[in-house]
Amino acid sequence: MKRLVRSANRKIAGVCAGVAEFFGWDVATVRLVWFFLAILGVGAPVLFYLILSIVMPAENQVVRFEERMNKRLGK
Repeated sequence: MKRLVRSANRKIAGVCAGVAEFFGWDVATVRLVWFFLAILGVGAPVLFYLILSIVMPAENQVVRFEERMNKRLGK
């Protein structure tokens, strides 16, 4: 099951890479689109990026959580 998480393939917080991996898009394209939207100021992408960097869990946090749950369930 795919999850929307911040990627370890990061430049700043891993949000663009996480979005690209989730949807199966090219990471460079997502970063470029995000950059141009930030320059143009369309829809406050910088604020949205900051919110996503706080809300989205990091990839390694999700893996550790799943490992702990599997131990508790005896899997």
